[in-house]
Amino acid sequence: MADSTLQAIRTKTRRLTRSPSTAQLSDADIDQYINTFVLYDFPEHLRLFSLRTTLTFYTQPGVDVYQTNTTNPLDPLFNFKNKYIAVHPPLFIAGIPAFYTQWRDVFYGQWPQTNSVVNTLITGDGNTGPFSGVINTFPQFPNANGPNGGAIQQNSLLLTMLDVDGIAMQVVDYPQTYASINPSNTIGLLDIPNQIPTSTSNLGTINYQTGAFTVSFPTNTMNSINNPLWAEYIPYVAGLPISCLYYDNQFTLRPVPDKSYSVQIEADIRPTELLDANASPQIEQWWQFIAYGASKKIFEDRMDMDSVGMIMPEYMKQMNLVNRTSLTQQTNERTVTIYTTGKSYGWPWANGSANFPF
Repeated sequence: MADSTLQAIRTKTRRLTRSPSTAQLSDADIDQYINTFVLYDFPEHLRLFSLRTTLTFYTQPGVDVYQTNTTNPLDPLFNFKNKYIAVHPPLFIAGIPAFYTQWRDVFYGQWPQTNSVVNTLITGDGNTGPFSGVINTFPQFPNANGPNGGAIQQNSLLLTMLDVDGIAMQVVDYPQTYASINPSNTIGLLDIPNQIPTSTSNLGTINYQTGAFTVSFPTNTMNSINNPLWAEYIPYVAGLPISCLYYDNQFTLRPVPDKSYSVQIEADIRPTELLDANASPQIEQWWQFIAYGASKKIFEDRMDMDSVGMIMPEYMKQMNLVNRTSLTQQTNERTVTIYTTGKSYGWPWANGSANFPF
């Protein structure tokens, strides 16, 4: 059987670049060129059918935003923004087709970010605090707060009060999950904007479910009954999410989940890095294309543009061969028209579709 391992790619790369000796080009340097091409060039030149997969992650109660996790390798979203090149609809939440958009105006047009601004009836006393109280997210319904009732949306709380010079001080919330301090869905830490708190610097806490808070301010507050503590936040009632916004490498769900649900979406992944001499690419047929791609990068670093020009015809030929399988696979499906059962990524009920799940 033809050899398609990393060692075979090294050998072909040496032959193409006229570098037979490790004194001219070490295996470590060749591997760097090979894996640079595999990870960063290859997937941008070709979006292959064989590199499309299903990304599945799981919601947490009260958490509406899901982004790259940099601390837990077992999290499906670990290093998400580097492992996945792009995501595509359709999207399913708890197995139900969900609305997917990448436009903030469309998403928040359906789910307005309407802030509530309330006077907590706490006033400045000339000190920095701490000040404690309870924010009732739905004052007209005193018993609404709680896991199944009204709660405060994470990353939406702003507490403000005047200092002794009459200048407004702002304190905002940071969910502990994002602060990497004992991850929790209920308690958020408080600190000044753009300063992620640590265990020694945070200015207080907020319980997103009950509205109970404790906050201190960076400097002394104005001692006046005309200096109230204002709270600005977005209230919500949790439920099964039916909409998703993908923006800034983050998934935002609405309604805010009331419990764990599976979220599935299609994603383009990067090819696997080749670390062992006996390792082969995911599709063994790619090995020659990878060798030509690595050789091209070596010539470019040597400023040998004549050699780049000489290998480009075969490089393009190998690219076409690698792409042939994806093209053949895609011909199995006809072009979607208004007369066929096509794809619908809008609201399930928008076109009278029979897949309305609720």
